[in-house]
Amino acid sequence: MSGQDPQTGELVTERPDQRTDEPALFKVLLLNDDYTTMDFVVMILEEVFHKSPAEAFRIMMKVHHEGRGLCGLYPFEVAETKATTVHELARQYGFPLRASVEPE
Repeated sequence: MSGQDPQTGELVTERPDQRTDEPALFKVLLLNDDYTTMDFVVMILEEVFHKSPAEAFRIMMKVHHEGRGLCGLYPFEVAETKATTVHELARQYGFPLRASVEPE
């Protein structure tokens, strides 16, 4: 086609493609310490990160043996909220458990 509107004879401008980029994702990591119980870490993974009991246990063991474990990938605001929730729950229960947020 010639790019002209058949009804008016004027050029028709095309709309540019509108793309919505996915938000950048950030890793939420639990960090190992010598005082937080394994049961509490599993509870955090199940309640805050909605992991199954088996997945929560696997991540907890990774934290225990390797010093840190990936809980999930989230947009920045969600990742920050989850890390803050971990810190608040740990404080309520008297544990020093920490979570960090890093770019993917």
